[in-house]
Amino acid sequence: MKLQSIRGMNDIVPPHSSRWQQVEKLLADILRSYGYRQIRLPIMENTAVFERSIGDVTDIVQKEMYTFADRNGDSLSLRPEGTAGCVRAVLENGLIQQGLRKLWYIGPMFRHERPQKGRYRQFHQIGVEVFDLAGPDIDAELILMTARMWQALGLTDLRLELNTLGTVANRKAYRSVLFDYFSASKDQLDEDSLNRLERNPMRILDSKNPALRPLIDNAPQLIEHLDNMSREHFERLSSILNTAGIEFQINPLLVRGLDYYSNTVFEWITDSLGAQGTVCAGGRYDGLVETLGGRPTPAIGFAMGLERLIELVQMDRSDDIDDDADIYLVSTDDAYVSEILVLAEQVRRAGPQWRVVCHCGGGSIKSQMKKADRSGAQVALIIGENESQNKAVTIKPLRNQAEQVTVAYDLAIDRARSFLVPGAEREDVTL
Repeated sequence: MKLQSIRGMNDIVPPHSSRWQQVEKLLADILRSYGYRQIRLPIMENTAVFERSIGDVTDIVQKEMYTFADRNGDSLSLRPEGTAGCVRAVLENGLIQQGLRKLWYIGPMFRHERPQKGRYRQFHQIGVEVFDLAGPDIDAELILMTARMWQALGLTDLRLELNTLGTVANRKAYRSVLFDYFSASKDQLDEDSLNRLERNPMRILDSKNPALRPLIDNAPQLIEHLDNMSREHFERLSSILNTAGIEFQINPLLVRGLDYYSNTVFEWITDSLGAQGTVCAGGRYDGLVETLGGRPTPAIGFAMGLERLIELVQMDRSDDIDDDADIYLVSTDDAYVSEILVLAEQVRRAGPQWRVVCHCGGGSIKSQMKKADRSGAQVALIIGENESQNKAVTIKPLRNQAEQVTVAYDLAIDRARSFLVPGAEREDVTL
């Protein structure tokens, strides 16, 4: 039996992993600049956490979750999304009482779906959750923050779709209207839609079956069944986004796939990734904290799929964004390896922003210099017999025609710095 990765669960190998690190750091820095704090969550929860939050009749819970009994007989599930576990953690640790309202997390999620480009059984998300803030201002902040992320990543082919789902009472009344509407055309519904009709007819609006498009397009719209507070919330949010210059389109069919959403829902969508075009999605879930055992607490959040986001960055930037090194250190003989290793540590302490590679594994000086060149380093530092005897280091520029020089050991770091091309001390987030 050939051992290989599980279908839909992929390795992320260099050089792609470097792009992942850079994108993750850029997004984390933006989140930090907005005052959000990271929370680290387990990848498994008690199955009840998802049944009570996502809904025990949803496709995710019924068909897609990786659920199993552990050795104690408890039903556990790999997390299919991050919001439910974050709410559980917030309640368990009393974070709202501590004033920790703005949180973010990152990590793998798991759903047993048919793998295809942009949709995998293990996928990665960055998620943001905000608690105990009820106004449209925080809804707008999250959307403005995501727009800043796209700008920082250099992405322009993204559009914002917006809708409101109203309150639980609004949706209950609307579901009844939808049930009557779709029931009158049962003969046109496919098998999935017939199942959704009994459980949650709003999910039919999210159908991807083109044959149902005319029926869905003519369905009653939720906005016609909103209460005044929900309507005002949505109008104020739209006004803030217009003032901020954020373009959006209202999509009355945007209902999101999870039962806990209410009022504002939004998606950032691209046409560059085929059918899997949603890059970031979120909305309000004002009743979820209470559902999981807390007091009534307004809440809102979003999640973005890193696989899709990084695919867009790759499409937008075809150049290699990350070489191995800025400075490469070699020795002409095994006798001087210890000196090179010590010098490398000194260089790293003096310039933590530099990527410093110390050659290991031996080889001729010619082969070592070839590896130094292939690493993308700006400069090589060399110690051989003469350098060791004279307490010196030879500095060889690798990216220009400057002559190599030999300087006293104590001066090597400062002199090497002068050979680095401006901008070579690259920030990890530069794309």
